[in-house]
Amino acid sequence: MQELIRRYGISLSVMMAAMTAFWLLALVVIPNLVLFKFSFRLYLPVDQLGGPNDVYTLKNYVTFFNSPIHINVFFLTILYSSLVTIICLAITYPLAYILAKVLKPTDTATFFLVLLIPLWVSEILRSFAWFIILSMQGPLNAILTGIGLIDKPIRWISGFQSVVIGLVYAYILFMLFPIYNAIQALDTNQIEASQDLGASTWRTHWRVVIPHAKPGIASGCVMVFMLCAGSVVVPTTLASTNSRWFTEIIQQWMFEGLDWNVGSAYAFLLLALCILFVSLVMRVLNVRLVDIAK
Repeated sequence: MQELIRRYGISLSVMMAAMTAFWLLALVVIPNLVLFKFSFRLYLPVDQLGGPNDVYTLKNYVTFFNSPIHINVFFLTILYSSLVTIICLAITYPLAYILAKVLKPTDTATFFLVLLIPLWVSEILRSFAWFIILSMQGPLNAILTGIGLIDKPIRWISGFQSVVIGLVYAYILFMLFPIYNAIQALDTNQIEASQDLGASTWRTHWRVVIPHAKPGIASGCVMVFMLCAGSVVVPTTLASTNSRWFTEIIQQWMFEGLDWNVGSAYAFLLLALCILFVSLVMRVLNVRLVDIAK
């Protein structure tokens, strides 16, 4: 806070702190506390609210554990969210290194502009675009059939493969930017010194680049996993009948079944596992929360 006051002055610093506190309290903390309270209350008719049946209970959470289908969907959501995170990391790490240490700054700016253009379009439109691309009579099958790679159209929108493709496309930049920022902060002389001492490219990355980029990698993994696990638009648009996402079940409880209590319990189970994933990533990469927040 002292550094903030020194840089921006007391008035502007207080205003920034107040706006941040309002955002955290009004849009994050209070709504989640209300949902947390709902998750321990029963869904009752209006005339029974405040009556003898309106008590705190674990019944909403028991509903989840008594549903094998919902448990299966829950763990499949976590599994495929983790898969998307790994794919995004595998794609973006070499790309981030090339952008930060290989390309010229002018070329990097142009490349980032090209990457950012799709973000000008809403996620819903991008998901529908992928639905058209992956459809049986879509451009992807037409191109693959035209160049002779496949004999007949492939049913891409089947299982979780279309959801994985859509999620990778939607959130890959959230992995790229933190890793790029972390690698860009690395002194190039350290990389050159490693190479001069005879280290191979792989060893240079393992011993020099990756340790420095760990906060960016952790931040990217956390953001991509959380966004994937909590995504609604992409799974709803690209999923097939045998590839449900856990957020769809939460949405059905809340907006179709109008049972916010069970929906709240399901949402907090998902939040708890996401927090566990964040803690696991921090432990594996040996980084602190303050490092991820940088």
